Amino acid sequence: MLSRLLKEHQAKQNERKELQERRRREAIAAATCLTEALVDHLNVGVAQAYVNQRKLDHEVKTLQVQASQFSKQTAQWISMVEGFNQALKEIGDVENWARSIEMDMRTIASALEYVHKGQLQSASS
Repeated sequence: MLSRLLKEHQAKQNERKELQERRRREAIAAATCLTEALVDHLNVGVAQAYVNQRKLDHEVKTLQVQASQFSKQTAQWISMVEGFNQALKEIGDVENWARSIEMDMRTIASALEYVHKGQLQSASS
């Protein structure tokens, strides 16, 4: 009877150990699945962040190239405008010079006309 009780007790202990071992394996499997799911979820986010970062890097490089081109073009425009302003100043200077010459020529013409009239009056007198 004692040996039967001992056998029953050992059988129950073995069943409990097997049940405990099965539950431990199930818990490990569930934890592994959960961990894989979490890692996969995180990897998706990390992968998306990586893709976004690459896109941003590309956009930054493109923007830098465009800003450099714009800067060069702006410098050319400024140079052209300064040249145009200088040409306008020179035209203004030429116009002023032409007026000055015209005034001098009128003065000379008036003086010559005055002298000529004076000579005509002397000759007639």
